[in-house]
Amino acid sequence: MQQFLAAACWMLLLGSTCGYKKRSITNPEANMNISQIISYWGYPCEKYDVVTKDGYILGIYRIPHGRQCPSGTAPKPVVYLQHGLLASASNWICNLPNNSLAFLLADHGYDVWMGNSRGNTCSRKHLKLSTKSTEYWAFSLDEMAKYDLPATLNFITEKTGQEQLFYVGHSQGTTIGFIAFSTNPELAKKIKIFFALAPVVTVNYTQSPMKRFTTLSRQVVKAFFGDKMFSPHTFFHQFVATKVCNQKFFHRICSNFLFTLSGFDQNNLNMSRLDVYLAQGSEGTSVQNMLHWAQAVNSGRFQAFDWGNSNQNMMHFNQSTPPFYNVTKMEVPTAVWNGGQDIVADPKDVENLLPKLSNFIYYKWIPHYNHMDFYLGQDAPQEVYQDLISLMEECLQN
Repeated sequence: MQQFLAAACWMLLLGSTCGYKKRSITNPEANMNISQIISYWGYPCEKYDVVTKDGYILGIYRIPHGRQCPSGTAPKPVVYLQHGLLASASNWICNLPNNSLAFLLADHGYDVWMGNSRGNTCSRKHLKLSTKSTEYWAFSLDEMAKYDLPATLNFITEKTGQEQLFYVGHSQGTTIGFIAFSTNPELAKKIKIFFALAPVVTVNYTQSPMKRFTTLSRQVVKAFFGDKMFSPHTFFHQFVATKVCNQKFFHRICSNFLFTLSGFDQNNLNMSRLDVYLAQGSEGTSVQNMLHWAQAVNSGRFQAFDWGNSNQNMMHFNQSTPPFYNVTKMEVPTAVWNGGQDIVADPKDVENLLPKLSNFIYYKWIPHYNHMDFYLGQDAPQEVYQDLISLMEECLQN
């Protein structure tokens, strides 16, 4: 990665003398935060801090209504959007308004909320722990499902006065949903429909290059990456996004680099917005979370994080081995979208998941879709969003 970035910077310097720079256009959103992007497109924006039971402070965002929708006093149906691994709420607003799910939902009359998992750029605070400490970063999927999701959804229902909401998750956003709604029945009652985009429960068949991560021992991983933060957004990332990837000459190189772990379809991507995708892309997580994913690949099981010895497991789970998560216990109505070219949420893994869903209401397989198309694809409004909104409207009418 560093070699690519260094080469790109040299090419940038040379390119400025060869005419490349004349074809560079930086989208303003590449240099904005989430609140600024929402306001830039003319939508109302609210930001809140949610405190979890274990002291983490999560930044969540709200678009209470659309541009043409009056604010009014009547409560609007609530939709919650949960991003995937290494991402943030910006996933749902990084395209143009007519192609971004959060904006489309707001324009259709919904009260839209977007969460951020602990440890990413928007949720990197704690009541007591310093982010420089190892203790702060000792979390994975388990804590996101056990603490983050309940705290966030409870905050939203209290703030809006509504007892239920729609839940939309992408990738890891579906994973923590499956964990939380199968282990926390009271939380599950708050969900009208669970919309699972590129769902990830088991990763037996994943073909993502991230799979190579699983061949390394924990000791080697920690030697390379430490035991704190993994893949944070840096000044160097921002520089490459806004000074290199904004140039047409570098589009193919940047897109191949940006989507290395998940794959992409150039024909279904708005290449003129690569600088936004990269600038709003990797927002970080914990090394422990990555180790949890490596564990899932190696074991082929949907299981809590193995802390490495029976004493640690006993302390966290009251048993010597990490418990398994049983998706069949989840009774939330569930709709699933799956991509035929998805190298992360492999179709075979999704096929194994579907029979375990006790309240399965909708399924769509999109042959040409990869992992990122569900929020970046130019045809996502036609392939995904229109059916998703139709299911919401049918639910509200019943």
